[in-house]
Parts: sequence; C-alpha cells; structure tokens
Amino acid sequence: MPGHDSARDIYRQAVPVITVSLIAGLFAGTILASDAMRANIAEVPGLLLLLPAFLATRGGVYGSLGARLSTGLHQGIIEPRFQPDRRLTNAVVASFLNGMTVSVFIAVVTYATLVLFGDGGSLFQLVGVMVVAGFLSAVLMITVLIAVIFLGYRRGLDPDNVIGPVVTTLGDVFGVFFLLVGVAAVGALS
Repeated sequence: MPGHDSARDIYRQAVPVITVSLIAGLFAGTILASDAMRANIAEVPGLLLLLPAFLATRGGVYGSLGARLSTGLHQGIIEPRFQPDRRLTNAVVASFLNGMTVSVFIAVVTYATLVLFGDGGSLFQLVGVMVVAGFLSAVLMITVLIAVIFLGYRRGLDPDNVIGPVVTTLGDVFGVFFLLVGVAAVGALS
C-alpha cells in the first residue's frame, strides 16, 4: 500500500462509500419516522432522549476500533486475515466492552434525567432496551468493520478513506433498528 495517497485516490475511494452512506442515512430517517418508531417513543419514556447519545457512541466506540485496525494494518502489526490474533482480539473485546458499558450508562443517565424532571420511566426497561440494542449493534458493527477493513485493504483500498462513513452508516441505520428490536424484546419480557 503506498505511503501517501493523492487527493484523487482519497476521493475515488471515499465517494462510493459516502454515497451509500447518504442513501442509508435516508433509510435510517425512514425507520425513525415510521409508525413503529413513533409508537415505541410514546411507549418507552426516555427512548427519544437516549437515541442521539446511543447513535453518537456507536460512531465513537466502533470508529476507534476501525482506526486501531487501520493503523495496525498500515504498521504491519495486524495481518488482513480472518484468524485469531492477540492484537485483533484485544481490540475487538475492548470495543465490545466499551460499547456495552456505554449503552448501559446511557440508559442510567436517561433514567436519572427522567426522574429529575418528573417524567417517570423504568430503569429496567431502559437498561433492557439498551443492552439488547448495544449487543446487537456491537456484533454487527464489529463483524462488518473487520470484513470491510480487511477485504478493502487486500483490494488496495486505504481503510482510513472508507471506515468513517461505514461506521456512521452502520451505527445510524442499525442503531435505530436495534432500538426497535430492544423495545420489542423488553416488551415481550414484561
């Protein structure tokens, strides 16, 4: 992989991913505006409050994983192969734990905010929704990120040029969807 990409190379590699990201972002908005999402927002006090924080942290946590893997590939300390590797395993486990911890933290802060402003809500319900959504998004994002980074790198793409839009798109589209799944799963337990 060349050490310095030209502006043209960066543009050529990033534009298709950004275009897909734009279309997927519109799809995420469609999910957010759906009757099912509106019903869940009305049913679960605090869901709308925690949504922006949940989506933002998907990008932060898994964007860091993407950057770490990209750097490891560029430095030659991670091989672009789907096999056990201590550095890869440590990065994945740390990202998973960070994603789950942040998800639960968001639920607790949301509940505390609801209590503070007298809006009620259920800590069990919020934590349950966030554990389900956090777990599903972690599994999906880690799997897709590793695949995109490794396959793209082996095909000559610089992961630094594509990983940002991939992370934000996955986090937005599937984050919203997995919140719906979390609400349904917790509702089935109640």
